[in-house]
Order: sequence, then structure tokens, then C-alpha cells
Amino acid sequence: MSHPAARYLARRLIALLLVWLGISLLAYGLSALAPGDPAELILLRQTGEMPSAEAVERLRRELGLDDPWAVRYARWVGHAALGDLGTSYRTGEPVARALAERFPATLQLAVAALLIGLAIALPLGVLSAVRRGSALDHASRLAALVGASLPSFWLGYLLILVFAVRLGVLPVAGHGRLAHLVLPALTLGLASAASLMRLTRASVLEVLGADYVRTARAKGVPERLVLARHTLRSALNPMVTFTGVRFGRLLAGAVVVETVFAWPGIGKHVVDAILDRDYPTIQGYVLFMGAVFVVINLVVDLAYHWLDPRVGPAGAAGNAGGGR
Repeated sequence: MSHPAARYLARRLIALLLVWLGISLLAYGLSALAPGDPAELILLRQTGEMPSAEAVERLRRELGLDDPWAVRYARWVGHAALGDLGTSYRTGEPVARALAERFPATLQLAVAALLIGLAIALPLGVLSAVRRGSALDHASRLAALVGASLPSFWLGYLLILVFAVRLGVLPVAGHGRLAHLVLPALTLGLASAASLMRLTRASVLEVLGADYVRTARAKGVPERLVLARHTLRSALNPMVTFTGVRFGRLLAGAVVVETVFAWPGIGKHVVDAILDRDYPTIQGYVLFMGAVFVVINLVVDLAYHWLDPRVGPAGAAGNAGGGR
């Protein structure tokens, strides 16, 4: 790795580490401000009755909850950096293990939804740009607007009514077979397709109006080659960024869909934790998903630089000069 690339990577890693620390501060701070005494909640779940003040104070000392807030935060974030996110109030199991066990199901759902979104959005976005103003363009833009406006839970219930209740071809809920994945992945994928289709159309339209595309056409290059060689690669850059961010949002935003379809992922687990005021699980989830976002952003940055070397360490001169 060259020195400029190494410095660029080091800067990105330091910046993302600071972001992760900010997320940890936010997660721990908001949970600390939430009502209720964690020691009292733990004893209440263990005994089923309101604990005495002496028992609560004794457990607070055992858990270190009587230490100053800054000391508790430093201890928690230090353990989190080593993979220890605490213990669930609700189940008594390590939070990190519970999240790790459920993350593959969420990852499977997010990947399937992203593939569905890309399969729908990319062809429609490109065709809408190439045939700008046509009936296909207007219809796809209208469909994208509707898809982006529909709440995911409403779309999920609509798909259940059509494919599970009325047609009876897909199961309502569950996990284990490919058929169980279709409805939740389709629910998430359609929303992603709506946003990605509009971005694809705008990116392709912008590149089609560039000077080098007009030059290629003036030289007699067939339109098919102009689109494949000159347009799509340049239009790919913003879509890579959006796809990476969207993938992170799918991982973190599958909470509602997982609840609707009883999908055994992180989202449903966290909803149960919120209902039970299981603060360690909530804190661990926020920190874990923050780390996932940090990693995804780093991968997107590196991929963006690979697609367009003007971005990043080798791109300073190119960007300063302006133009393509």
C-alpha cells in the first residue's frame, strides 16, 4: 500500500473510531437518563415482588451502579471494546452472545432485501433515464414515489393478505425455509428499490449529458456501447455509496419487519428488550449496529476510491482541477 493510501486509510480509521465513541456515548447516556433503577428492575424480575431498599442498594454496589457516571461509562465502553456488552436484565445471558446468535438471521434478511431492491431498481432506473419522458419513465417514477411513501409495516401486512391469506402460496411467519424469507425480504426490498431507482435514473441522466458521452456519440459509437462503457461505470459511484448506506439501514431498520413476520433476528429481540426496559440489550444493540455502520462506511469509502481514483488520497489533484 502506498504512503498516501496508508495515510488516507489511517485518517478514515481514526475518524470512524471517533464516530464509534460518539455512538457509545449517546447509547450509554440515553439509557442512563431513562427512568427506573436497573438494580430494582433486576430484583423485581428475579423475585416477582417489589424489593426492599436495602436489597436494591446492595445490588447497586455489586454492579458498580453507585460509581460516578463517567466511571461507569468508561468501564462499559472498555468492556465493549473487548466484546463484552454486559448481561441482559431480561434473560440473564450475555448481550454480545445474544446479538451474535441473532445477527445471521438479520443479515440474511438484509442481503435478500438488498438483492431484490437492486434487481428491480437498476434496470428500471437505467431504462427510465434512457427513455426519458416515455410512459415507462412516468410509470416507474410514480411506482417509486408510491413505494417510498408506504410504511414498511403496512406493506408487510398487505403482502400477507395477498400472498398468505388470499392466495395461500407463502407462509405468514417463521424461519428456516426459503419460502419464509420471501415476504419479509420483499417488504424491505421494495422500499429500497424505490429510493435506488430514483437515484439510478438521476445518475444516468447526469452522465448522459456529459461532454465525453456526447463525444463518443459524435464519433459514431453505438448507443449500446456508449451506455455500457461510458455511462454505467461513471453513474455507478453514487449508487455504490447509496447501496452501502442502504444496506446498513436495512440491517438496523429491519426491526418493524422482523416483528411483523416473527423473524428471529436482532430487530425482534431488541423490540422485546425495549418493552421490558432491558437497558444493557438496548445499549449493546445501538453500539453493535453503530459498529456495523462504521465498517460499512469504511468499505464504501474504499470501494468509491477504487471506482474513482480522484476520490481519496490520489484524488486531491483531480478534484482540485475540476471536471472529468
